[in-house]
Amino acid sequence: MPSIRPLSPELQKTAIEKLNEVPTKLDDDIAALRDWIKQQPHLKARTDDQFLVNFLRGCKFSLERTKAKIDRFYTLRTKYPDFYLAHNVDVDKALEIFRLGTIVILPRPLNDNGPRLALLRLASYDPSKYTFQQVNLAGGLMQQIMLDEDDVAIVNGLISILDMSNVTTGHFLQMTPSFAKKMTVFQEEALPLRPQGVHFINTPSGFDTIFNMIKPMMSKKQQGRLYVHGTKWEALYNQIPKQYLPVEYGGENGSIPELVQQWEQRILAYRNYWEEEKNYGTDESLRVGQPVDFESLFGLQGSFRQLNVD
Repeated sequence: MPSIRPLSPELQKTAIEKLNEVPTKLDDDIAALRDWIKQQPHLKARTDDQFLVNFLRGCKFSLERTKAKIDRFYTLRTKYPDFYLAHNVDVDKALEIFRLGTIVILPRPLNDNGPRLALLRLASYDPSKYTFQQVNLAGGLMQQIMLDEDDVAIVNGLISILDMSNVTTGHFLQMTPSFAKKMTVFQEEALPLRPQGVHFINTPSGFDTIFNMIKPMMSKKQQGRLYVHGTKWEALYNQIPKQYLPVEYGGENGSIPELVQQWEQRILAYRNYWEEEKNYGTDESLRVGQPVDFESLFGLQGSFRQLNVD
């Protein structure tokens, strides 16, 4: 038997029906993936059972897709450590930003047995003090914990709610096309956390410029999972009932300060993880076959200098 956490009966049913998991074949699936990793001279990856099964589930047990995602996961983290958490992670600096409550993971999944819910409050940080790139790195601490520990997110996916209230031009100017591209590529090609929807609420003027820049960078499937509600909360509630929001939003799904405090303890417990992570990554000089064409992946430049945001 593989050394992995047992799923709840509900999650196991979903894994079998929607992710193509065959419990009796898990040992063979994990062994095949581990053998492939050992045969890649350029790749040093974690190979424990839980890590590998999380990627298999995130790729619906397609071995080829799983190989590609694990390779991309470590390739991008090695090539762009300033964008994706990898080596030399400054946990204290990330915690300083995390405590602002810009990104909050909610304890109850949608409908209590659906996707994990994440709330992003983009105006919670001061753009004259921090960059969105730094905020994204702080969020990466939570993302890694979810990737390792959150079976609900791995099996059922993740829904994000972006509250854009009080977002300023200063925030928008930090979202350059090249940074947006790095975010979308990593989300779609490297992470086994499957996005099930992104909901934008309280969108200001100027938002369309950013939205229309990011949307074409995404796959057609993910484009179809974007929902812009403006200030129409009822439209959001039709898909995410109010009770699944935090108490600060009139819901029953935890309070933001308490959730931030709880997650801070989890992040602190991961300090050693980032020391261990220095042992993993890729060496492109040892890659067999075609080299990675980073230019085609991230060939966008520019920023926004003429935005009017109310």
